[in-house]
Amino acid sequence: MIKKVGITGQSGFIGTHLANYLRIEKDIIEIIPFQDEYFKNEEQLKNFVYKCDAIIHLAAMNRTKGEPDEIYSCNIGLVKQLIDILKKNDLKPDIIFSSSTQEEKDNIYGKSKKDGRKLFEEWGQSNNARITSLIIPNVFGPFGQPYYNSVISTFGFQLTHNVVPKIEIDAELNLIYISDLVKYFFNAILGKYSGNILKIETEIKFKVSELLEKLMTYKNSYLEMNIIPELNSDFEINLFNTFRSYLDYDYFPVRFPVHSDNRGYLFENIKSLTGGQVFFSVTKPGITRGNHFHTKKIERFCVLKGLAKITLRKIGTSKKIEYTVSGDEPAFIDIPIFHTHNITNIDDGELLTLFWSNEIFNPESPDTYFEEV
Repeated sequence: MIKKVGITGQSGFIGTHLANYLRIEKDIIEIIPFQDEYFKNEEQLKNFVYKCDAIIHLAAMNRTKGEPDEIYSCNIGLVKQLIDILKKNDLKPDIIFSSSTQEEKDNIYGKSKKDGRKLFEEWGQSNNARITSLIIPNVFGPFGQPYYNSVISTFGFQLTHNVVPKIEIDAELNLIYISDLVKYFFNAILGKYSGNILKIETEIKFKVSELLEKLMTYKNSYLEMNIIPELNSDFEINLFNTFRSYLDYDYFPVRFPVHSDNRGYLFENIKSLTGGQVFFSVTKPGITRGNHFHTKKIERFCVLKGLAKITLRKIGTSKKIEYTVSGDEPAFIDIPIFHTHNITNIDDGELLTLFWSNEIFNPESPDTYFEEV
């Protein structure tokens, strides 16, 4: 049986990643579309709630340029609106509430999350409805909004745009990667947690200064010396993928320094301090390879002979990014994660392409999801 799931705040950082993950599970999950405007129209909000077997409530404000009390009134107001719709229409979908470890701190955002959670729990107890609250630590990952979602988002954007980062408070942060977090939501949808409250524990803890030091190492190695940095753990791969997600699309293709003499020419395709796999393909004229995306794999394309069009599209969006690359002018393109991509031979002869990935292909865990560009 397919479960119909709605996500408030679907267009936000966590909501976007969660929706992309649930689309992979399309055999058991159907996503009910949500737009932020629904909270301004009771009829639209009611129609949304009517369609849902489960609602994941992510919509919230965590920072404001105005009065701090605006955060509290906004977040509690959104919870009350949902509960009011549920009461008026006698609806009892499963509710999965996104709370925060900020509950434990004396700030407006943490208080709004704690009080919102209690409101949902009171409604659930009165109506025999299932409420699951996830208490979430600091979340990081690709495409987070700089100056809003996390300090890692801010530093990643600044370092890729020649802005000097500044540490405001050198706090120790308890971190969870976005792809790990969305699996908790998925398990909550399936009802795998017995209690009403799940505090997500993680062993990833770094001071802000330590994170900045790692990110600056990535900048120096990857952007200034064209060397893939040493990546010895899942956390380091995730942090590097987050860092490179802030590169503008026009950063690529990157041209190689070509060394030529009377014998011919050579160039250094990949310099890496991490492991991986190198392979190549021969593609006939007019043929397209690919149409898939990766969630963690770092992948480099380099055309050695022929003329190719490499096309990318970020999952969940419609805009396509195209690069035309030729073996006559060697260059590389590193494929960003969560971007479906393909390569097409647009010349009359064979296309020879060299590929590098930071991991050896594992058919048991390929990290390859097919979707047309």
